Amino acid sequence: MEDLWPVVVFALVGIGVLLVIVFLALFARYFKLWIQAFSSRAKIGPFSLVFMSLRKVKPSVIVDTKIMAVQAGLTDIPTQAYEAHYLAGGNVHRVVHALIVAHRARIELDWDTAAAIDLAGRNIISAVETSVDPKVIDCPDPKKSGRPTLDGVAKDGIQLKARARVTVRTNLKQLVGGATEDTIIARVGEGIVSAIGSCESHKEVLANPSVIARNVLARGLDSQTAFSIVSIDIADIDVGDNIGARLRADQADADVRVAQARAEERRAEAVASEQEMLARTQENQAKVVLAEAEIPLAMAEAFSEGSLRAS
Repeated sequence: MEDLWPVVVFALVGIGVLLVIVFLALFARYFKLWIQAFSSRAKIGPFSLVFMSLRKVKPSVIVDTKIMAVQAGLTDIPTQAYEAHYLAGGNVHRVVHALIVAHRARIELDWDTAAAIDLAGRNIISAVETSVDPKVIDCPDPKKSGRPTLDGVAKDGIQLKARARVTVRTNLKQLVGGATEDTIIARVGEGIVSAIGSCESHKEVLANPSVIARNVLARGLDSQTAFSIVSIDIADIDVGDNIGARLRADQADADVRVAQARAEERRAEAVASEQEMLARTQENQAKVVLAEAEIPLAMAEAFSEGSLRAS
């Protein structure tokens, strides 16, 4: 048994030396990254870099993004959050970039919200930029709907063709799960058509197109969407057809056709009644002829019975 101790000690020493060599090799590999993190106060230790590689996390990505965040003043994000987002398949660099833009613009955005938006497949950088610099949407969008205008009819029957430009800002809190740009276009379009229809005269709309914008904004069309509507501006409005007159003309034509059909029905009934009366007249004439034919027979029978005598 005592003879085995030197072998065991030698084996343990060999394993220890091997582990030290492996660690030193890994440390040497990430020594430059550790120096960068240390000099930038990113607070990422050498052991963390080694363990990152064992967890299949690319240390250079974590170090670069955390240095960028720390230099921008975002010091409260733990290294584990970077690693977790990387392992979840997110774009760490994009999230940090968006957080820096939001921080500079003094827009409230935390790591969890930004990471969730990124993992949901939304472009977090574009969303933050739209929060800083509002986006203008054409309503309707000819590329999507194929229609150049929104057509509404005022109460006086005149059709109005309108185009609007909607200025929106991203609502970061509702970006995950919120309705998209297409919903905003649909709601604004519906609101404009409804606002035109509620006006007593088309002249009222032409004289003050902002009446439409005020009515649409009062509806709160941006609820449960990923955007907040900043303003709605009527870019163009034209007079279309006199829908009311056309509908009245169509109704008049329909009434004429109905009256003609009823008159034709009454004429047909009159003709049928006349034919029925003629048939009854002929039937009665036939009965008279039959009755007249029975008179000589009755007279002959009376003569034969002696009840009728010649005077």
